[in-house]
Amino acid sequence: MDMQSQALHSPSLLSAGDAREAIEAGLLTSEELVEGCLDRIEELEQSIGAWAHLDKQLALDHARQADKFRSRGLPTGLLHGIPVGIKDIIDTSDYPTENGTVLHQGRRPTQDATLVSLLREAGAIILGKTVTTELAVYSPGKTRNPNNTEHTPGGSSSGSAAAVAAAMVPLAVGTQTNGSLIRPASYCGVYGFKPSFTRISRYGVLKQSSQLDTVGVFARDLDDLALIADVLMRYDAQDIDMTPTAPPCITKVMAEPVPANPRFAFVRTPRWDAVEQSSKDGFRELIEAVNEAAKDTVSIIDLPTQFDEIYRHHQNIMEADLAQSFADQYKNGKSKLSSELIEMIERGKKVSVKEYDSSVGKKIQYSNILSEILEEYDAILTPSSGGPAPSGLASTGSPEFNTIWTYCGNPAINIPLLQDPTGLPVGVQIVAENGDDGRLFRSSRWLLELLSD
Repeated sequence: MDMQSQALHSPSLLSAGDAREAIEAGLLTSEELVEGCLDRIEELEQSIGAWAHLDKQLALDHARQADKFRSRGLPTGLLHGIPVGIKDIIDTSDYPTENGTVLHQGRRPTQDATLVSLLREAGAIILGKTVTTELAVYSPGKTRNPNNTEHTPGGSSSGSAAAVAAAMVPLAVGTQTNGSLIRPASYCGVYGFKPSFTRISRYGVLKQSSQLDTVGVFARDLDDLALIADVLMRYDAQDIDMTPTAPPCITKVMAEPVPANPRFAFVRTPRWDAVEQSSKDGFRELIEAVNEAAKDTVSIIDLPTQFDEIYRHHQNIMEADLAQSFADQYKNGKSKLSSELIEMIERGKKVSVKEYDSSVGKKIQYSNILSEILEEYDAILTPSSGGPAPSGLASTGSPEFNTIWTYCGNPAINIPLLQDPTGLPVGVQIVAENGDDGRLFRSSRWLLELLSD
């Protein structure tokens, strides 16, 4: 189906970029696009459960306002009239933000998070709030995987990944403190981007760990991922861990020709034994296909044995910070917290200042080792997850294949390149040097084009 037919008959299936072109060409209005997304939600939401809060009339009103603004011939932003889903730990002035816990039921912020303000400034329509796990940790929400509703969508950005995968919305925002973006992107079969640490403002976002929390995005193709990233990757003095940095202009960098064919290091990580055999076979075939198309593009390397300890350091930081960030919930609402979160908080309370400071300090050492690898290679290829989405809804799966890159702050993209024997998606994670987000996208584009030839 060409773009014109899709715009008329199935607008929710359009990418954000195609929807924007259709709107600019007069083939589609923002109101029609939002109506199409809402119709899709009406059709699928009962079986998938991606949304925590929806206000159909509000979304349509904002879409009509966007159309009226455009009709006046005024300049428009990159996402003018395009609907976006927002994880329900990100403050929105016109929707509740309940953080996936009954302890925050009815919470209504009076101010948008910085990233929501940037989206509105770019003309985006906030379609609604997507389901998160409890306080964005591990206890699942109601969301199911659109590829097979008997399987987990991953977490904690469960609703954002599932909503994009089910074509309920072309773009969505999530967060990652361990594996909460890349893992659900892998399980749901969509593109996911975790930028370099603190490249998207966290002001107005539920705080778990200032050392680890990262905002990222979901889309159904790489161009859309770059489009929303360009809107959000702006310096914000209200996030005290951000430093003034020029916007990365990812769409522009991604479109530039590569100066030479990129070289990739395939990193199995210390958890390779946890990868399912079908996924191991898939990665072997992928490496063979890439090297057949472009000789010596991918080399297999192993990280030094000291990386075995990185999981303990990440756990020390994350759980100690959870104990501090959620001290009030633990003190006043412990009976309403999941047992898993209680255990994490109680372990975190036992982490000594010396242990915590040591684990934070080790980040530089590990990052320097990765930098040495990435001086020789343009990017790292590695699993996004140990396999496809696990069966069952009691767990959101393991984040162990994301921990290293979150701890060190490297940018990462999930690309839905593989499938297991039953057809469930399995993601390939591409990782670049910290701060080199544009190059990450350019290398990813090159790889996709190579494999499509």
